[in-house]
Amino acid sequence: MQALSITFCNCALLVRRNSVGNRNRVNLSFISSSSSSSSAPTLICRSKSKSQTDSLRVLEWDKLCDVVASFARTSLGRQATKKKLWSLDQSFDESLKLLEETEAAIKMLDHGSFCLDLSSIQISLVEWGIRNAKRKMSLRADQALEVASLLRFFDNLQLDLKAAIKQDGDWYKRFMPLSEMIMLPVINRSFIKLVEQVIDVDGKIKDSASSELRLSRERVQTVERKLQQLLEAIVRSQKANESVMVVAEIDGRWCIQTSSSQLTSVDGLLLSSGSGGGTASEPIAAVSMNDELQSARASVAKAEAEILSMLTAKMQMDLDQIDDVMKYSIQLDVINARATYSRAYGASHPDIYLPPEDGVDSESLSAGEPSPANNFSGEESLPRKEWLLYLPRCYHPLLLHQHKKRIRKKQEAVKYHKTADTVSGAPPVPADFQIAKGTRVLVITGPNTGGKTICLKSVGLAAMMAKSGLYVLASESARLPWFDNIYADIGDEQSLLQSLSTFSGHLKQISVSLFLCPCHALSQFNICLLSSSQCFFLLVNLQEIISHSTSRSLVLLDEVGAGTNPLEGAALGMAILESFAESGSLLTMATTHHGELKMLKYSNSAFENACMEFDDLNLKPTFKILWGVPGRSNAINIAERLGLPCDIINSARELYGSASAEINEVILDMERYKQDYQRLLNESRRYIRISRELHENLLTAEKNINNHATRERLKMRQELTQAGSMARSTLRRTLQQFRVSAAQSSRSKVATQLKTTKDGDNATPSPSMVARRPVSEDSAQKGNTKLPEIGDSVFVSSLGKKVTVLKVEQSKKEILVQVGIMKMKVKLADVVA
Repeated sequence: MQALSITFCNCALLVRRNSVGNRNRVNLSFISSSSSSSSAPTLICRSKSKSQTDSLRVLEWDKLCDVVASFARTSLGRQATKKKLWSLDQSFDESLKLLEETEAAIKMLDHGSFCLDLSSIQISLVEWGIRNAKRKMSLRADQALEVASLLRFFDNLQLDLKAAIKQDGDWYKRFMPLSEMIMLPVINRSFIKLVEQVIDVDGKIKDSASSELRLSRERVQTVERKLQQLLEAIVRSQKANESVMVVAEIDGRWCIQTSSSQLTSVDGLLLSSGSGGGTASEPIAAVSMNDELQSARASVAKAEAEILSMLTAKMQMDLDQIDDVMKYSIQLDVINARATYSRAYGASHPDIYLPPEDGVDSESLSAGEPSPANNFSGEESLPRKEWLLYLPRCYHPLLLHQHKKRIRKKQEAVKYHKTADTVSGAPPVPADFQIAKGTRVLVITGPNTGGKTICLKSVGLAAMMAKSGLYVLASESARLPWFDNIYADIGDEQSLLQSLSTFSGHLKQISVSLFLCPCHALSQFNICLLSSSQCFFLLVNLQEIISHSTSRSLVLLDEVGAGTNPLEGAALGMAILESFAESGSLLTMATTHHGELKMLKYSNSAFENACMEFDDLNLKPTFKILWGVPGRSNAINIAERLGLPCDIINSARELYGSASAEINEVILDMERYKQDYQRLLNESRRYIRISRELHENLLTAEKNINNHATRERLKMRQELTQAGSMARSTLRRTLQQFRVSAAQSSRSKVATQLKTTKDGDNATPSPSMVARRPVSEDSAQKGNTKLPEIGDSVFVSSLGKKVTVLKVEQSKKEILVQVGIMKMKVKLADVVA
């Protein structure tokens, strides 16, 4: 086989070692090897904005901006959303404020009483109305109506916020800073009422706007009616004419239109002749009435212009406030777009923090000390605040958007009974990113799949989403640093929807071609290497990243060290990554196939390894990350499963060597151990979750039992209290009836005795009357009658029977007596001695 060689066109790449501080640094310089060559490439220093733009392009940030902007409800809101997201020029405090705005908008949407949807308002008409007012030009009726609609929308939003605050005063703080933004502008309600009084919902001025307008419109209607009657009468009089004659309006004047080019017998003015040979004439009798109609329409236009001038003057009095309302409305639309997108995709609020300027955290481990976290990155190994970057179950936003889009299309097809696309695609698989503090460079290895590139893009997009005020598509506990810039050097711009890489596709084609035409297949089996010019510009881009990155930057490198001789590429990749680890960016994530880069972790604790899991049986990536494990090469195994001839496979394995095969076996065992550990860890988490659920259910059951017992005791107490009240009421009523009947009986007996003693003046009182005299305190003090004592049996006139005295209360002039099984108090006046 002919040896393949790579030459850089008239340029040499120099990797120099800086002896200062024994730190490895990379100096990329391009030196012309031939001064006489006129075709030597010239180094063009790109500006920082250019490198950032290239990074945003390869990360497909523009596509994500379009997706988020589609949730804005106005055209100006969509433009502002794209512009704001694309800029990525926010400071840390501004990013925190943007996240607070998004959180407040989500709370408002969850509250259910607020409407942030501006789709019913044509904001562009409002903008043109404000421009006309500023230029002292008259408004149009539809512009004035949209301005009033916007003011009404903002006024209703203020009323809804005041109602929520009235119910709970804490809502004002919960909705900050949107509550301050909503309450800040002053709405002129009189202008809203004025516009609604003179303009209808269709954007036309009402007849009731002014008496002059009403009279002018009535005059127009009257003249038009007379004109139509006149012209219809003329048409009826021309029945003998063979051509079809109809009444029509041309250029604002009513006339008679014929279907032929022949002149009619109607005297009038020829207005026009159509292309079809027809003519239109204005009868002489209708000329004066048409002139009168034009005059009436001019009066209508003048009256409408006066009304619009009046509205313009009213609007100019509060023009600054109306302009502020429009600006706040666009800002609300932008915030609502971010919030609606975050809710629609189940995103979570990211916990962002500001890393130190020098990139070294005093709480993190030093670069020279070994870190257990570097060797093991389990979810429960460190508290959340000890992670440099923690994104559990992180989705690639564009993949998730495409999946949801396919689901919507399928649902619409089912709804409208259309043929749905059978290839709906599998849902995207989330990845767990867990990078401990002290890690400066993450090396991701693994098979030739799209998983590594997806990981780089997912982290880059998540960082930009958090910086621009968007929620990230990860679990609730997401935490990541605030990056000042995100740089990406991703040369492989393959489709993320492919399950296998380009490498596997080439092998599959080659395996088929070998059976058809072996010689032709071997001629097509070329190793794709970057051309010298492509490699040159790739290195230029890398040099820009190195020069522009800071201690707060995120650098994403795909296939670092590729495109040249493997040994030189590995050496270059090691030097570049060591440079970033020592004094480069805050975090560098690199993908590679060079085995030498996997060994950096074991000599420098600032490095961490991770690999993408691959299903060897189905030849499909699982898109799961195995932390702390270097990836193994599966090229020979994949080629064998894809059907490459056995002699080629055996020859490749012999050339690959037994030592490399043993290393792959060790890595395979590590992957298996890692998978077993992860499986056991997931089981333990599941059991812990089940035990927590059972414990919570037990606590809930205990609480329900206690609440039930409390309710039963309260219910029983209420029933006893109610029964006692009813018994006391019944007893009181019975006793009252008994007292009334006893008093009546006593009075009847006394009356009978008095009647018997009336017959004689000197008659002697009966013994019963003498014996039963009322006992009172005065009589007792005089010695006439003594007070009853405890245990005495006395006669109570109100009861009509004898009772036993239990207690004497002389101060209250009462005694406590017992009547059968009852005890009661009676007055001394009712006691008869």
